[in-house]
Amino acid sequence: MSELVLWNLMRGALTARALAIAVDLGLHETLAQPTRIDDDVTYRILRALASDGVFEEVEPRVFRNTDASALLRESGWDDFAHLFGGVWLRAIAELDARSGATFPRVFGDGFWEWLAERPDERAAFDRAMAQGKERRLDRLGGVGWRGDELVVDVGGGNGSFLRLLLDRHPGLRGIVFDLPETVRADVFDERLEFVAGSFFESVPRGDVFLLGTILHDWDDERAAQILRTIRAAADDDARLILLEGVIEPGDEPDGAKWLDLLMLTLFDGRERDEEQWRALLDAGGWRVERIAPGVIEARCR
Repeated sequence: MSELVLWNLMRGALTARALAIAVDLGLHETLAQPTRIDDDVTYRILRALASDGVFEEVEPRVFRNTDASALLRESGWDDFAHLFGGVWLRAIAELDARSGATFPRVFGDGFWEWLAERPDERAAFDRAMAQGKERRLDRLGGVGWRGDELVVDVGGGNGSFLRLLLDRHPGLRGIVFDLPETVRADVFDERLEFVAGSFFESVPRGDVFLLGTILHDWDDERAAQILRTIRAAADDDARLILLEGVIEPGDEPDGAKWLDLLMLTLFDGRERDEEQWRALLDAGGWRVERIAPGVIEARCR
């Protein structure tokens, strides 16, 4: 068992790269029906992935999707595979015990600047960030709504998440606030608008400010700056809702501890434990009211 743990960790780069190649070739779409694969390299990649249940070799050199590879056909999963096994993998390969963000060193620019110059990659990133939006929406089940609030989704991406929230609560209105190059979904109407800008400079006024996995992209200084920018636009009774992980103590499996290393590699960002979240929010002008799995609620301090 110990050897299996080590082996699965050591081959992680291979699995990420193989999966990225498969989705970039569109094999998760092609193999919706059993298909013969004659190219030798493609066959060997699929054979390896099939050994982990991603595809199934139903007869020699003939493959089809499994439940896992069929999931790649849902919006966002294939984009995550593309990123993890592509540019993110190249940046991760340069991580060492002395460095922070490696992405600028590998690619010659910061991740956000790199995305801004590549519309296709920006679109893939926005789709990946929208993946799992229904589950994230369920995290808000414990949040009480007055029913007529204006919700500002700060760094809200293509708008698909806030659209779901507004559909669930018809009295709410929304603003998606993000960079001008953000690729926007076809979700905007009289209740939901897009406003372009930088959350380091200003954000639109609102009753509730929502940030979905935004602050983990930044170190404490920059994250506190974002929070102060929002506080400056908030009335004293405004609320802040963060959809973020909270690192738990102990050695139980915790995806946030691995995501923390990705944030370090890409942006010098970080995942945070409860104490760190409370300190950060206090520095940004907010008082924590509730911490639940995946959700942090705060009010103006």
